[in-house]
Amino acid sequence: MQKTRKIFVAGIGTDVGKTVVSAILTEALKADYWKPVQTGSFFATDATKVKSLISNPVSEFLPEAYNLHQYMSPHAAAELEGVKINLNDIRLPESKNENMIIEGAGGLMVPLNNNEFVIDMINKFDAEVILVCQNYLGSINHSLLSIDALKQRGCKILGLVFNGSPHELSENIILKYSGLKRLLWVVKEKELTKEIILKYADQIRPNL
Repeated sequence: MQKTRKIFVAGIGTDVGKTVVSAILTEALKADYWKPVQTGSFFATDATKVKSLISNPVSEFLPEAYNLHQYMSPHAAAELEGVKINLNDIRLPESKNENMIIEGAGGLMVPLNNNEFVIDMINKFDAEVILVCQNYLGSINHSLLSIDALKQRGCKILGLVFNGSPHELSENIILKYSGLKRLLWVVKEKELTKEIILKYADQIRPNL
């Protein structure tokens, strides 16, 4: 039985573009998509958004281990709903695909409970990491702290995806300090469509 390659899409914070990048990677590799811990599902799920942006007929969208309604950190949303998130109970779903994209929730140090964090899922699933960096005031600090946290835990980092308005000075210092590769730059699009996702999928595929 083939071993599924697992790529974990992490972010330097919340709302930095992880779901869009997950859609791009899912399309590029015709991978299955999985969001282990979903919050804010009262409004929508990230799986639904990714599915709406995918063109290929191969990708499957695997059910969440925890699906929480409130748009809050997982540990807070879980407490409101009387749920206890336990990392040991989050098991990798079965997949016949060669590739699986796993999307994190918020930033790396977002708590799942009082003792476990999103970053703890990476080594549990033996996943490679792509870190999404969005340009804003303070993003250099958030990017470098996130990279250091990943390195300290021995995570294998494939590279960085920059999202938003280009800022060469910020990008250069992040790349120089980290020694990591820029895999892709996603600019702010007026509208996200399947065609846009396909364009970026073609760009990032050779770097994977």
